[in-house]
Amino acid sequence: MSVNHVHRQFANAPDKVDITGAQMVLVMKLTGFCWNVYDGRLKYEELADFQKVRALPKLPGLLDFAGYVLFFPSLFAGPSFDFIDYRRWIETTMFEIPPGTDPKSAPRTRKQRKIPRSGTPATLKAITGLIWIFLFLKFSAWYNTAFVLGDSYMQYSFARRIWILEMLGFSTRMKYYGVWCLTEGACILSGLGYRGFDPKTGSVQWNRLENVNPWGIETAQNSRAYLENWNKNTNNWLRNYMYLRVTPKGKKPGFRASLATFITSAFWHGFYPGYYLSFLLAAFLQTVAKNFRRHVRPFFLTPDGQRPTQFKIYYDILSFVVTQSAFCFTTAPFVLLTLPSSLLVWSRVYFYAVLGTAASMAFFASPAKPWLIKRLNARNSKKLQELHAPLKESPTEHPLMGLPSDPGRELDDAVKEIKEEVGARRKRGASVNISTEQDMKRAVEDKLGKI
Repeated sequence: MSVNHVHRQFANAPDKVDITGAQMVLVMKLTGFCWNVYDGRLKYEELADFQKVRALPKLPGLLDFAGYVLFFPSLFAGPSFDFIDYRRWIETTMFEIPPGTDPKSAPRTRKQRKIPRSGTPATLKAITGLIWIFLFLKFSAWYNTAFVLGDSYMQYSFARRIWILEMLGFSTRMKYYGVWCLTEGACILSGLGYRGFDPKTGSVQWNRLENVNPWGIETAQNSRAYLENWNKNTNNWLRNYMYLRVTPKGKKPGFRASLATFITSAFWHGFYPGYYLSFLLAAFLQTVAKNFRRHVRPFFLTPDGQRPTQFKIYYDILSFVVTQSAFCFTTAPFVLLTLPSSLLVWSRVYFYAVLGTAASMAFFASPAKPWLIKRLNARNSKKLQELHAPLKESPTEHPLMGLPSDPGRELDDAVKEIKEEVGARRKRGASVNISTEQDMKRAVEDKLGKI
């Protein structure tokens, strides 16, 4: 896959057939399958819950394996899924009625077929996908890379240039919306998209393999909502088979897990410089968004944090505008691909997202952050202070698309891990020169700066 990524990058021939998309799906399937086989050889009590469900104590036959790897509806563009889902689909155990459920509430099937009727939801997905593709063909003729790289782009005002950048990203996303809706519809038609049914209403859920939520992306008010609705199955793959796998048993995921996940995600996407510009800036955007959500958003909620105040609507509107404008800037290199083109377009909108991110990080690194915490604590009662616990460390969040959720904390984790390693080596009698935590942190920052 990496070889073909490099070949595609240097050939620079958009008119040629690109097979890297299919290879990216195969990499997800094959690595997941290998981990499932590995889990099947461990003791059951040693496995986490998600491992227990997916573990394969016995290797499948060649025909089953080939059918899983080459499953045609998702072969070229995804979605990816685990072998256990394929096996349950083949054996039709996926469609069994849960114990204690009234058989009369089960979804209708055709004759002796166990798979519920899937023609209507599959057709709706196909129509939705075709609409997205039609819109992509229309909008991409108006908003494309040649437009933002041309001289005519600079004839518009600054606000209009940002709007054009937003429409460039939207036009590009529509292509993926269309393709993923079509492939998901094909999986639904086969029955693999079945996720169960509601015993009370009898409505069937067909979103097992949903890969994207366009509404969730286009209305996202923060970076996490934006990223978790995009390429969902890749997020699951990175979490289950990279982020959690490189973490030693009994420990929380730290810097090593985030770094390994980031590198895997970056290499998996390819080697265009634009990818790495987007990844790097998006990582810091997540940190800024988390700080605003943790230290500013509570002021627009009631002290118990359960209900919005009358000013919450203004916060929501502003956060929506900022999130969308920040990400249209951040994802532009993902479309432009090359370093010169990416920097040129960024410079044409005055690097506004880079400057805004830097200013926000400086703000929360200043005395302003303790002041916000003090004001919030003063507003709330003692009991609600314990509930919100603004000074406590937030729960560990797995990276989305391989991006570290908090680069600053990841750096601190790196220093801590290096310090522990240095201590362990000294106990073994090895000579280590780095002596203080500040020296180690400075060394890590220097290395990151060179990268």
